Amino acid sequence: MSSKRTSSKADPKVVWLQETQAHDYPAAASYLSLLAVPKVVDKVVASLRKTTPTHFKAKDILRAAQLPLLPLDNEHVVRDLRKIIQGEALSPVLLVRGDLRLGVAAQVADGYHRVCASYHVNENTDIPVTIVDLPTR
Repeated sequence: MSSKRTSSKADPKVVWLQETQAHDYPAAASYLSLLAVPKVVDKVVASLRKTTPTHFKAKDILRAAQLPLLPLDNEHVVRDLRKIIQGEALSPVLLVRGDLRLGVAAQVADGYHRVCASYHVNENTDIPVTIVDLPTR
């Protein structure tokens, strides 16, 4: 599996769960608590819980979040790649929308390693993403 390929009949299919796993929300809250006060984090997580996933390509998620592609030797990426190869479904990714006008990147609240693993399979992998805006107040 190479990060330079965009498609191949040999690429394993990335399978996704229909709904986000329950443990992903506290993980997202933990990460977001480094960036925002508890009241804002609570609102974002509540919005994530009630928003229906949409789909974005792995390459676009990394670009919007301005995050590097983690290498194939990252243990968490390897763990998710094993799941992909074994046909195990991955949980959708949780995102907070960035702001293009202000130059603020999107935030991968949970699922960065899943995005990277999916990208290594195929950068055009469609990933289910629950994405919400930052609350205005």
